This record gives sequence, structure tokens and C-alpha cells, in this order.
Amino acid sequence: MVMRVEDLDPRAQNPEAARLLMEDLSWLGLDWDEGPYWQSERQELYREALHSLEERGLTYPCFCTRAELHAATAPHASDGTYLYQGTCRGLSASEVAARAAIRPPATRVRVPEASDAAGTVSFVDLAYGPQREVLAEECGDFLLRRSDGVVAYQLAVVVDDGEMGVTQVVRGRDLLGSAARQTWLAHELGYAGPTFGHVPLLVAPDGRRLSKRERDLDMGVLRERYGRPEALLGMLACSVGMAEPGEEIGADALVSRFSWELIASHTDDIVIG
Repeated sequence: MVMRVEDLDPRAQNPEAARLLMEDLSWLGLDWDEGPYWQSERQELYREALHSLEERGLTYPCFCTRAELHAATAPHASDGTYLYQGTCRGLSASEVAARAAIRPPATRVRVPEASDAAGTVSFVDLAYGPQREVLAEECGDFLLRRSDGVVAYQLAVVVDDGEMGVTQVVRGRDLLGSAARQTWLAHELGYAGPTFGHVPLLVAPDGRRLSKRERDLDMGVLRERYGRPEALLGMLACSVGMAEPGEEIGADALVSRFSWELIASHTDDIVIG
């Protein structure tokens, strides 16, 4: 288990917030073997990976603003993200120079055309089963670096997983749509890439994803409400068939009960309020 703090965005670089998150994990009985590593300290690795893609002609500068992207009439990907239509893909060198003199560009990666078999990614998710995605149709040319120079999540996690030897990534099902593009990008960068397991989300009673903005429950409230980690873990384990109703159980004891088959049979989001 690797502890990695994904603080790429300067707005997310809050050591105190990270400390509290790690404290909550420790309270739950979830520990790690390596780290913590901080992405904000690994920028050179990401720049090297980006440079290697640029040298192969797999990237191009993009000058589209957020407003222009949202105003476009292009379709959206299945996960609700914007499907980039390649507006800046064919810009000439002179056009790039002229636009760069006005505003700095972002960097996008060129995914294969829909007709190119290399752009179809298939993998088996540990909970949601076989997945198949045509990158050009589902995500388009996605960002690798923002116009302010911040490396995109998609690139950073692929590099980190590859360099750290991560073999399995378990995360919320809201990120299932990212797995295909990360699998493809890992291959392009020469990494084996991990297997993926996506799990149901904790949602508010009205079906919303839990949000600080909406003042939903956080770990501080849950710790106060349940008192003991075994009580909270028991509730969560019960929601996916790994514990009986009302049973209290610790993280260590849950290891022997864990089953991807059970997760796969309980993929509905979990209401907590």
C-alpha cells in the first residue's frame, strides 16, 4: 500500500488537510507501507514524460478557453466530461506562434482515430467487469498540461503508478471513465499499467455525491456519530454483504472476508446521511 498525496493543483497544496486525511485513515485502521509521497515534489518526472510524448509527435498546443469549450455544441463523453473536438489539432506553426503570443497554451495528447485499432482500449474492471472504450469517441484528445503549467491528473497518476510499481488501483466508480485513457497512456509511456477496481460511491439521501460545498457529512461527523471505527466499518461492510446488520468489525478482520465477487454484486451507490 502506497500513500500518495495528489496535490498537483496549487490550490490543493494544504499540508494540514493532508495530515487530517491521513489521521482519519489511521483511525479507520488503514495504514500503508510506503510514503507519503507528494505529487507537488515530483514535477520533474511529469515533465520528462510529457517531453517524451512531445518528441514522438503525440501532443499539440491547445488555445481553447474553458468558455469556448462549454459553448461548443460537441457531444459529451459517457461520464459527462467534455468530448474535445480537435479544434487546435491541425494548427500550423505560424498559427501556433501567433496564438502563443496572446496566451499560453495547454497541451493535449493525440489519441488514435476511431478507425485505428490502437485507439480501442479493453480491460476487465474487478467490480464492473469487461470494459471497452474507443478513445476518439469517448474522451477525444485529453489534457496533459493546463495553460497555467499545472500537469493534468491523467498524466501524473500514470507516471506515478508506473514509477512506483503500482499493480492495482481501487477507487470510486466516478473515475471508471478515466481507466481506459490511463491504460492507453501507460502503454505509450512504456509502463505495464495497473489493474483497476471501481467501487460504489457514498451518496447523500437525495442521490448526490457527498460534497463539502453542500455541507454533507465528513469523517469528523462520522467519527463522532459512530464513536468506534469498528462501528463505521461494520456499516460499510454490511452495505456490500461482508458483515451482518449491526455487526462491528475492524479493518484487519475484514481482510479475510473481502471478495471482489461481493463488490461486483453490490455496485449500487451507498446512501449515507
